[in-house]
Amino acid sequence: MTNQIKELIQASISTKQQVLENEKLLQLVNTVTDIIVTAFKNGNSVYFCGNGGSAADAQHLAAEFSGRFYKDRKALPAEALHCNTSYLTAVANDYSFDLIYARLIQGLGKPGDILIGLSTSGNSKNIVQAFEMAREKNMVTVGFTGETGGNMKASSDHLINIPSTDTPRIQESHMLLGHIICQLVEERYFSLQTSEGGL
Repeated sequence: MTNQIKELIQASISTKQQVLENEKLLQLVNTVTDIIVTAFKNGNSVYFCGNGGSAADAQHLAAEFSGRFYKDRKALPAEALHCNTSYLTAVANDYSFDLIYARLIQGLGKPGDILIGLSTSGNSKNIVQAFEMAREKNMVTVGFTGETGGNMKASSDHLINIPSTDTPRIQESHMLLGHIICQLVEERYFSLQTSEGGL
């Protein structure tokens, strides 16, 4: 049993080691950080979506922006799209579960807003449709996926695809990079606000 535990921990470490050695992926994380900082500076919002465990991760990351990460600072406009259960169940029942996120983006999305979708396979239909709607609204789409990117690859302006096909390992790395982005956005945005006298 102990050996199995060690093997699972090592599997997580190995996936993260591949992320660590992927300079292109790390640069993309830096680029996405800058895009989010610019969006917040321009008064735009960041929306998150996912299914199952990825919905929990989406909600977690949104809360790091709208709540706080390290700094005691003002709230940032970020939200996970699955949190309104009345809306979610109504649209899933009356239309289709595939449309739950696209309809919210249709109603809420503005040019310059960002939609971040988390899907280990990259094939979640409701996220793909939301990304397509986001493009119609001139929003920026950021996909967090597994190795191939799946169907989200074509609809993502920026694709953070973890080099793995193992769902738990992918999700662990999504949270690692998501937390890094939250920390860097908080540091860069609020240092920028301080230098400009905007706090």
